[in-house]
Amino acid sequence: MTTIGFIGLGHMGFPMVKNLLKNNYVVKVYDLNTAAISSLIAVGATAATSPAEIANNADVVLTMLQTGDQVKQSCLGEQGIFAQLKKTALYIDCSSIDIQSSRELHAAAKANHIAMCDAPVSGGVIAAQNATLTFMVGGDENNFTRAQPILNAMGKKIIYAGLAGNGVAAKICNNMILGISMIAVSEAFVLADKLGLAPEKLFEISSNASGQCWSLTNYCPWPNILPNVPSSHGYQPGFSAKMMLKDLRLSQEAATTAQAETPLGKRAMQIYDQFIDNYPGEIDFSGIIQMLAHCKMGKIE
Repeated sequence: MTTIGFIGLGHMGFPMVKNLLKNNYVVKVYDLNTAAISSLIAVGATAATSPAEIANNADVVLTMLQTGDQVKQSCLGEQGIFAQLKKTALYIDCSSIDIQSSRELHAAAKANHIAMCDAPVSGGVIAAQNATLTFMVGGDENNFTRAQPILNAMGKKIIYAGLAGNGVAAKICNNMILGISMIAVSEAFVLADKLGLAPEKLFEISSNASGQCWSLTNYCPWPNILPNVPSSHGYQPGFSAKMMLKDLRLSQEAATTAQAETPLGKRAMQIYDQFIDNYPGEIDFSGIIQMLAHCKMGKIE
């Protein structure tokens, strides 16, 4: 039976581990959050005390962390994953990190004769819970083939994006689209409200017209139009505004490196930066509509 080590039990990692357990994998888990570990032990996982212990005797190791530095700290060094993994094992990084860090990790994995894929996800917490995530996977195609059965236990669409770091590149580009489109949808609802058009009617019309997009039809920011989205539950994340800002910053770092012009991506980053400054605490990224509803000539009232 395949033994999987999993590091990172946050909003996404926790339900991903649950789905691996449902598919009868043996799963060892590690996180600084002991409560998350205890909850997963109760449903069949076993606990490890370090990344090194996670890697010992694992057939596959997955990381689901927030930054490139966190992933590198887990993987590199004498007590890192790469120093402990057996040479037949597979390493999959599902974190959304910068391209440079991802490609550095691929190079280090290759130097250690370790098969690696970068496989960030899209779909948010609900998709993680329902095992309907989309995985965008970079790395050698043979490694992608090896990773598919594991990823199928947690996702609905597993898409090969190309060589090392291309999964991360796809995630950065995708979330730049998402951040921009959520602002556009939110602005449209704010404008419709001020024009006297009922938000329910805007939703009905635009979801069947050229304004249709995922931010509207699957994650509507106006409250009480869709039942199972953060806007209908006080904007509890979901996908937090802080994480959206992180991904938009990654997009602009990548754009600078690649010498690509992304003016809407840059402006979306600035707007989310302003949102977080004025709405502290954990709030879903769709909560940007709250700030836009109280803006006047680009400034918060």
